[in-house]
Amino acid sequence: MTDSALDPEDRKIVTLARSARARNGVPEGAAVRDETGRTYVAGTVALDSLKLSALRTAVAMAVASGASSLEAAAVVTEAERASAEDLAAVRDLGGAGTPVLVAGPDGAVRLTVSAG
Repeated sequence: MTDSALDPEDRKIVTLARSARARNGVPEGAAVRDETGRTYVAGTVALDSLKLSALRTAVAMAVASGASSLEAAAVVTEAERASAEDLAAVRDLGGAGTPVLVAGPDGAVRLTVSAG
């Protein structure tokens, strides 16, 4: 999928995820968009007592801020795909049909999968 084929709102969450990864110097950056259009951006959390992927952190931020659903999610990572745990977190809040965009460090979307 080319960047020009992305919906502008999806392009926005990929850009935000990429920026979080670069700004914080973490392995992954992620962003989610809730049912009202608000976005939540996060990077990987790697503490001795707490380890969370960027996508699970972004979902947790959305939940903590009162979101009741998700429209879309994006993760910028060197991994080829989103982990099963990441997809489960998106599915828990957004439902099985929530699209998850997986992009490389350059921001190019490699694939889009449903959270289901």
